[in-house]
Amino acid sequence: MKELTLVAVLFLAYKSGRLAADGHVERAFETAHDVWHLERMLRWPSEDAVQDLLLRSAGLTEMANSYYAWVHFPATGLFLVWMYWRKRRHYYWVRRVMVLLTAAALVVHLVAPLAPPRMLAEAGMVDTGRIFGPSVYGAPGTDSMANQYAAMPSLHVGWAVVVAVGLIAVSRCRWRWLWLIHPLVTLLVVVGTANHYWLDAVVACVLLAGSFGLAVRPRPDAAAGRKGDREAVDVMDTSVQGRAPEPATGGGGRLPRRHAHRMVAARLRYAAWWTWAALPRPRRRSAWRPGSLQARMPDE
Repeated sequence: MKELTLVAVLFLAYKSGRLAADGHVERAFETAHDVWHLERMLRWPSEDAVQDLLLRSAGLTEMANSYYAWVHFPATGLFLVWMYWRKRRHYYWVRRVMVLLTAAALVVHLVAPLAPPRMLAEAGMVDTGRIFGPSVYGAPGTDSMANQYAAMPSLHVGWAVVVAVGLIAVSRCRWRWLWLIHPLVTLLVVVGTANHYWLDAVVACVLLAGSFGLAVRPRPDAAAGRKGDREAVDVMDTSVQGRAPEPATGGGGRLPRRHAHRMVAARLRYAAWWTWAALPRPRRRSAWRPGSLQARMPDE
């Protein structure tokens, strides 16, 4: 319950900050023109080329709109609930990453408002959500529930990458890399529906890389409770290999008591095994079978 409350508070804080960044319409369109010309100067593929492929099928366009509207938040929420329930240590790592990413995105929204390509006449793209449905946005001038001039960075792409990376990190199946399909599909959807530029996804990934670098990743799956057992096994292995073990001592140079007890027990087991291996064994006599002696004696 505490985690749900924390996530809800963080989400409301982000929505409030995003709405507070609303109202810079002129600056948002100036930034949109700059982004569009920068992508053309870099010879990136045009966003309208992806939309042209999408508009060939009305059903596919509706699926893309539904994916944009109904997959982003539910998929992320289910991912966080599953991580908290099954992978608690990794959950805290993922939560820190998402908080850092969302906070950085909010700063970018405040500093650089950006109109999406569906509002930019120069891009020549249409609002697929308004034409085909479903749409999550109202008219730009009357929509008080969302800031439509906060296209950069794309948190749809950023959160999708977090979900994929988190599932890959906790999975051991060789097919785990297929989770990367989720952010790839999300990227094509947000670009094809004219809600984001390519650069929005690039900026999201850059911010995400910094968030992963700042967040402390959990230790390997070996629990702290097994640490002493591993040290005892290490003592056994180093003794068998003929070299003296190097135990981890405390700050005063003395071995902790519980580690010393495990080390003594491991040495005693090691000595008992070598003693048992050195004991002489009685030679096993072969069973005598009648007639075998006569069969081996030469005939007189």
